[in-house]
Amino acid sequence: MKTYKLNTTQKLPISIDEAWDFFSSPLNLKEITPKEMGFDITSAHNPNEKAYAGQIITYLLTPLLGIPIKWMTEITHVKDNDYFVDEQRFGPYALWHHTHKFKEIPGGIEMFDTVHYALPYGVIGQLLHAILVKKKLEKIFEYRFEVLKNKFGEYKSY
Repeated sequence: MKTYKLNTTQKLPISIDEAWDFFSSPLNLKEITPKEMGFDITSAHNPNEKAYAGQIITYLLTPLLGIPIKWMTEITHVKDNDYFVDEQRFGPYALWHHTHKFKEIPGGIEMFDTVHYALPYGVIGQLLHAILVKKKLEKIFEYRFEVLKNKFGEYKSY
């Protein structure tokens, strides 16, 4: 099984507490996911609930050709105001391990996303990655970058 890695970094002019409040709430995922993904959280969540180890989140999305896919992730590790990890338990990937890391910097925070993932179906999965999946994931994170910049403002270097 071939494993891939995607790294992104973004600086935002917000406090670590504000960043944590936003990013550790599953209810904000829809806002930062492209509309064409048809992304909906199907599990119930308290609006004040933040990520915790053992938290299960279920989704329904339509990433390709309007075909619905069910997805389940578990928050496996959490250190408040520092990082959390979500891992797929059920869904389209053979492996999905996503670390969300936050660091205070002068004038805001720096946010790091690292996704390790693999596709099922051997060589067919590798071909799908090359022609479709890699570009789709990159576009999702590009969309997030723009939404977050519009929501929180552009980071100014100090």
